[in-house]
Amino acid sequence: MRRQAKGQIHERITAIPNAWYPIYLVRGAEKNLVIDAGVNLLGPRYRNDIREILGDDQPLHDLFLTHSHYDHIGAAGYLKEHFPGLQIGAHERLANLMQKPSVLGLMNGLSANHVDLLKYNAAGVDLTLRPFDIDIALKQGDRFDLGGLTCCVHETPGHTKDSLSFYFPEIQALFPGESAGVLQGRTGSEIQVEFLSSYQDYIDSLQWMISLRPEIICLGHGWVVSGKDAEDFLRRSLAATYHYRELIENYLSSAGGNAQRATEEMAHAEYDVKGGIFQEKISYVTNLNAQVRHIAGLSGL
Repeated sequence: MRRQAKGQIHERITAIPNAWYPIYLVRGAEKNLVIDAGVNLLGPRYRNDIREILGDDQPLHDLFLTHSHYDHIGAAGYLKEHFPGLQIGAHERLANLMQKPSVLGLMNGLSANHVDLLKYNAAGVDLTLRPFDIDIALKQGDRFDLGGLTCCVHETPGHTKDSLSFYFPEIQALFPGESAGVLQGRTGSEIQVEFLSSYQDYIDSLQWMISLRPEIICLGHGWVVSGKDAEDFLRRSLAATYHYRELIENYLSSAGGNAQRATEEMAHAEYDVKGGIFQEKISYVTNLNAQVRHIAGLSGL
């Protein structure tokens, strides 16, 4: 089954929309955890929906981040401010990045492109991304008991060096961020390959996720897949990754090994002409440029 990341996914899991920038509330018998913090402009909406689901008598204990991109950490500082005692967990690399003015400047610049989300901040709250502390440095093998649910932390690099995935064995639910790619198109039928830091690490991470055989996969953007569609998605994502490398190599060959020209030609053909990619173009081209240069280096072009 494939469905948009909205509403109740499982009796313990709720996807809080905007569906393209979802955060996931996981409720254990003793602790409540949110996975990812979406885009900063959606902070008030995330807060209101969390409070509506939990009510006034249940606290939000933890916020775990899958990786350091602006559309996954955007409301982290805002949520920490509005939920007393909230602990933020992430890879140790993210802690240093969040203290760098240049990184925050880039993230705020990318966030500003989401003018369509301004309607969710009717009160005009200042939602600028600012430095925030990481309370829990998450690493491979960490386990957190929520009461009847165990959050198992796995390092799944490839999309970024600090990518983490969270797996709950009791309900076979996996939260991979973008470590497994992103479903695109209005029906979620196309897979956008998302390796940025390492092609081989991305492949290795996908193969590990396939070995888990999860029943539910809550993706970092847009969709949740379950049952047979969950296993099918991971296998298709792996195949798409091999094909995507060949596609990049073809563009590089056509451009005589010029990575910049290959990026421009590929962006025009795949984004402008083919269409169906919902990611903002500036973010798409930034990521594509990193992918093309990485594959050029691996291929000796």
